[in-house]
Amino acid sequence: MTEEFDIVSPEAIRDGRATDAYFDRTMEALEHAEKNPDVVAEVTANQFATGTWKLLAGLKDAARLLDGRAVDADALPEGQLFDGGPVMRIEGSYREFCRLETALLGFLSHPTGVATRALEARHAAPESTVLSFGSRHVHPSIAAMIERAALLGGLDGISNVAAGEVIGREAGGTMPHALVICFGRGNQEEAWRAFDEAVPEETPRIALTDTYSDETDEALRAAEAVADLDGVRLDTTGSRRGDFRHIIREVRWTLDAYGHEDVDLFISGGLGPTELRDLRDVADGFGVGSYVANADPLDFALDIVEVDGEPAAKRGKLTGKKSVYRTADGGHHVGLADREGPANAESLMEPLVRDGDVVREFDLDAAVECAATDAERVGYEGVDASEGRD
Repeated sequence: MTEEFDIVSPEAIRDGRATDAYFDRTMEALEHAEKNPDVVAEVTANQFATGTWKLLAGLKDAARLLDGRAVDADALPEGQLFDGGPVMRIEGSYREFCRLETALLGFLSHPTGVATRALEARHAAPESTVLSFGSRHVHPSIAAMIERAALLGGLDGISNVAAGEVIGREAGGTMPHALVICFGRGNQEEAWRAFDEAVPEETPRIALTDTYSDETDEALRAAEAVADLDGVRLDTTGSRRGDFRHIIREVRWTLDAYGHEDVDLFISGGLGPTELRDLRDVADGFGVGSYVANADPLDFALDIVEVDGEPAAKRGKLTGKKSVYRTADGGHHVGLADREGPANAESLMEPLVRDGDVVREFDLDAAVECAATDAERVGYEGVDASEGRD
C-alpha cells in the first residue's frame, strides 16, 4: 500500500526499521555467530578541536529513541556549545542498539546544524527581534524540529502553526504578499485595513509594504491607513533590492517626517548574519528563513571505541571511552574517562539513559538559557557569513 505522504513513521523509527540496510546484515551476521559484545560507542563530529563552536540539539528525540533499550547513555546538556570530542556515549550490548544508529545520528546531526545557524543569526543582531521564517524551505514532516532548534539557538519566535503545537509554542505572523494582491493593485489600504479589523487583538499590526509600489510610499500609506500600526515589513526581493540599507533608512526618514516615529521596521527576505550585522542599527527586527532552515546537518558519526572493556576504534578515530570538560577559561577539553580531568574543570557528560529509562528532563526554556549562558562563557562571537540564503 502506498502511503499518503513520503514520511517514515514514528513506529518504523522506534522499531529500528529507519536504518541503513547494512545494519540489518550486521545483525544477521552477529546473530548467526551468536556474538553480542558489550561496547562503548561515541557520537562525534570532530576528534580534535577545530576552533569552531557548534550548538548541540536533538537530544530529546535521541533519548526517546533509546527509551526501553537495555543501554546506558550519557550526553552533553542540550544547548551546550562544543568543539570536538564526543557529544554522546552509549554503553551496552551492541545488538541492543545496532539498528538505531542511522536514526540516532539523524536526530542529532540535523537539529545541531539548524541550532548552530540560529545561534549565528542571534549573535549577529543581539539586540533585535529575530524570528524563524524558514519552515517553508524544508519537508513539512521536520517543521517542528526546525522551529525547536531555531528557538534553542536563541531566535525569538516561529512561524509554523503545526510545529508550534508539537513543541508547545505559539506561532506568529502577520501577512504575505498574497493578501495584498488579493485586493488588487492600488487597493493596498483595503488589505491593510481588512487585516487590522479581522485578526486577533494580540496579533501585532505589521503591514507588508513592498508589494506594488516604492517601499517608502507604501510604508507611509500603511501608517496613515491603520491607526496604531505597530510596524511595517520590507521583504523586497534581492533582484530589485539595490542598496537595502539605503531603502530602510529612507523609509525610516519618511515615517519620522510624517510623525510616525513609533512605527517599527521589520526586515525579511534572504537574510544571513552578514546582512543582520549591516542592518541591525537601522531595523527593529528580522525574519530569517533559509539561512537557518537550510543548514547543513553536522557530520556526526557513531563509532565503537571500546569492546568488552578493551580499547577498540578504527583507524582515524581516537580509541577508548572519553570524558568532556569545560575548563575555567571557557575551553572545551576531551580526555580519556579513566584519567583525571583538568584542574577546576566541569565535567559535561551527564546521564541521559539508565538501563533503558530516560533520566533527563527536556525543557526548551532551560536549553535556550543553557545556550545563551554557555555562549557568553566561551566568548562566542558568531560568524560572518552570507551563504545558505534564498
